[in-house]
Amino acid sequence: MEVKVECHKRAEGSKPKALRREGLIPATLYGHQGAESVALTVEAKAVETLLKEADINHTAVQVNIPDLSWNGRALLREVQTHPWKPIVYHLSFFSVATQDTIQISLPVNLVGTAFGVKQGGILEHVMTELQVECAPDNIPETIDVDISNLDIGASVHVNEIILPAGATAMDDPQRPVLNILGAPTMPAEPSEAEETTSLLSNAEEI
Repeated sequence: MEVKVECHKRAEGSKPKALRREGLIPATLYGHQGAESVALTVEAKAVETLLKEADINHTAVQVNIPDLSWNGRALLREVQTHPWKPIVYHLSFFSVATQDTIQISLPVNLVGTAFGVKQGGILEHVMTELQVECAPDNIPETIDVDISNLDIGASVHVNEIILPAGATAMDDPQRPVLNILGAPTMPAEPSEAEETTSLLSNAEEI
């Protein structure tokens, strides 16, 4: 599903607080014309929907700005909010429409249940995100890693992940993504004979 949002050019001299009272959220688009940026507004209801569908630095958003006759794909780079209230102050978009490739963090999705976990092992998920380079019009939603056949003691490193076509991992190739650890060993309970011997030994000492 393509994520879309419509923005409008922000009037010069407009105050952020006044805009928010009118149901508009200030925003900025970077990268659509080199180093230039453009000040925008987005309807608060549209922002609410956008934040349900898009993740920061993960999702390419189709941004439409009728006032500028511009539309293109952009990453939602930053969302500024109130420290403890559910109030959005500002959004930042970075255009990727003219980029040949972009670097983006994608969630690592573990598929299946490891054989080693079924045998009592423990899954250690070290990297929940992977930095990849890909074309802006071919951004995978997730990086899927099948762990079904992994036994206790197995590890998966960045260079062992099968990436979607056109994507290249940018993280350290030797960095572990996950490990299947053995279950912690519990100390064995002493047998009745050992307990008796211990009691006799203690009695002799007394």
